[in-house]
Amino acid sequence: MAKHAQPEEIVDKLRQADVLISQDQSVADTIRPLGVSSVTYYQWRR
Repeated sequence: MAKHAQPEEIVDKLRQADVLISQDQSVADTIRPLGVSSVTYYQWRR
């Protein structure tokens, strides 16, 4: 059964991703260590 992320966790991961992406890292390289799929990442961004 999948665990749903709490809103605080989502915000934290999106902030981490924003920092890494601003340092010219690709989205794929950014979200891999965060343990988030690309589909989930883009859904959260929406």
